[in-house]
This record gives sequence, C-alpha cells and structure tokens, in this order.
Amino acid sequence: MDAFRTPLKKVRGLGSAKEGTGHWWMQRVTAIALAVLGIWFVLLLTGLRPAGYETTRAVFADPLTATLTIAFVWSLYYHGYLGLQVVIEDYVHHRPTEVALLVFVRFAAFFAALVTTIAVLKLVFAG
Repeated sequence: MDAFRTPLKKVRGLGSAKEGTGHWWMQRVTAIALAVLGIWFVLLLTGLRPAGYETTRAVFADPLTATLTIAFVWSLYYHGYLGLQVVIEDYVHHRPTEVALLVFVRFAAFFAALVTTIAVLKLVFAG
C-alpha cells in the first residue's frame, strides 16, 4: 500500500520546514560576528594583561568598548544556543527530554548573557 503514497504524503508530519533557513542564516551571521569581535576581544585582553584593575575598568567603561563587549557576549551565547539546539534536535529522540533540554539551554544562554551584560554595565557605571 505504501507504493501508492506520494512523496509529499510520506513526509507530512515529520517536522516543520518553516525555520530552517532563518536558523542557518543566524548561525552564519553570528559566526562572522564572533570572528570579527573575537579577534578584537582577544587583542583587547592581550593589551590589558599587564594592566591593573583601575586601568581595565577604565577601558571597559568606554561606551564603544562596552557596546562591542556586550555584542560579542550576546553573539557568543546565541551562537552557542543555536548549535546546541541542532545537536539536541538531532540526537535526543525522547520528546519530553528534548523539550526540557531545549528550554534549559535557552534559559541558560539568556541568563549567562544577562549576567555578563550586567557585569559590563556595572563597570561602565561604577564611579
């Protein structure tokens, strides 16, 4: 009986095809952002290696440095979330566990980005 089914009928209900392209693009955009911002961040930290706390705080208090650091952090956590989402969707086959892991990873990435942002803003606004 399966021989009479159309290819479309065989794949119906096997998953959504509505967000794959957007997911793929966001992985690429965040990868490019991380490549550029990652090099900048490593160079910044390398230059600050011999500096003390006050110098480091003053550098991160600069609005441009703070903005780029926050952009780097959010790109990093979002890119990591997207990658872990794909791994979970591909390799976890028990639906309740998959949903729980996806919720946990999203919450953990958002929480980590938020805490890091608050730390950077604390350096910016600390007198």
